[in-house]
Amino acid sequence: MIVELGCGAAQLSRQLLVRYPSCEVTGLEVDQRQHAKNLQNPQQRLHFVAAGAQAIPFEAGCFELALMLKSLHHVPVDQMHLALTEVHRVLKPKGLLYISEPVFAGVYNEVIRLFNDEERVRDAALREVQQAVASGVWEQVSETLFEMPVHYRDFADFAQRMIGVTYADHQLDTVTLQAVRARFELHMTADGAHFVRPMRVNLLRKH
Repeated sequence: MIVELGCGAAQLSRQLLVRYPSCEVTGLEVDQRQHAKNLQNPQQRLHFVAAGAQAIPFEAGCFELALMLKSLHHVPVDQMHLALTEVHRVLKPKGLLYISEPVFAGVYNEVIRLFNDEERVRDAALREVQQAVASGVWEQVSETLFEMPVHYRDFADFAQRMIGVTYADHQLDTVTLQAVRARFELHMTADGAHFVRPMRVNLLRKH
């Protein structure tokens, strides 16, 4: 049994179910528009629940694995500790928590931060993970840094996927939009804009 917290469209969970026919996944999502889309796109052994990581509506010890894919920094800062406490509660003994988070660095980040500066929340998420391990309730199995390639056909593609997201209200004024476009188009090539996004993955085990 797997739980994905802040599942979005649950792309990874859908792939896991195809690759591992014996597993089941529950995807939690707080964005009501995305949750409605998920319910309209069902898949066998994939269950969707409208809920957040800071209040997981399941009994203790019912999951072997929890996934937080670029979602911890979206939890309100003052509730991040509660979210990790909740994940710890619903995992079985020795259960695993996989946390992937974007690193606040790189040229791609310099484009994004013009309209969505996440330095504070990403720092808070990393701090919370480190404190959770230091507390002794989690064991850190591994920490991995890598670069994830990102490609956009053009600025319209970027705007649709990054500015027009359903989980945030990025209402950009004309000046900001022009600045984002100018920064983005510095990286345009004949086949679109190519970036890399620095990522960090922390794999934790419940003590």
